[in-house]
Amino acid sequence: MRYIHSKEELEIPEGVKVHIKTRIITVEGPRGKLSKDLGHIAVSFSHPKKNVINIELHHGTRKNVATIRTVRTIINNLITGVTKGFRYKMRYVYAHFPINVNLEKSDETGLWEVEIRNFLGEKIVRRVRMQEGVDVEASKNVKDQLELTGNDLEKVSQSAADIQQACRVKNKDIRKFLDGLYVSERTNIDTEA
Repeated sequence: MRYIHSKEELEIPEGVKVHIKTRIITVEGPRGKLSKDLGHIAVSFSHPKKNVINIELHHGTRKNVATIRTVRTIINNLITGVTKGFRYKMRYVYAHFPINVNLEKSDETGLWEVEIRNFLGEKIVRRVRMQEGVDVEASKNVKDQLELTGNDLEKVSQSAADIQQACRVKNKDIRKFLDGLYVSERTNIDTEA
């Protein structure tokens, strides 16, 4: 079955500019500028009012219609990123061997690197490079916690996933060995004070 016409509406808040050209979305706000290429998704955009964007699809199957909501959420995340930003908090979990984490900024790339030592008492040093635009710092008031911050939700969450994946327990019963670095909280930067 084909749906003749499907439409989603998205309101743009004050102080945010959204520019769409050939399905490349550029969002500008107080925290900076983000862009996303949605050229692979066959939807059309219209701008009926100053602060409203319509996302439309004609003659789509059920799966095609599902992409409209995805596109709306992607644009909404870009708007949230340039207005509030994203913060992921990660806690170190260990039973016996305390995990040591060092943070350093690479000179040649300018990206943060997280260095994980003494994971399960292993001598291997795990290095995880953060995505572009993601800052990482150790929490000042909470022991054994990292904070990842940035404007792009995809990059912040991917950096957190990379850290978590670097500390996967191999060749042991994962029900007993729960050690690792795990995301404990997802928030926005500007809502906290």
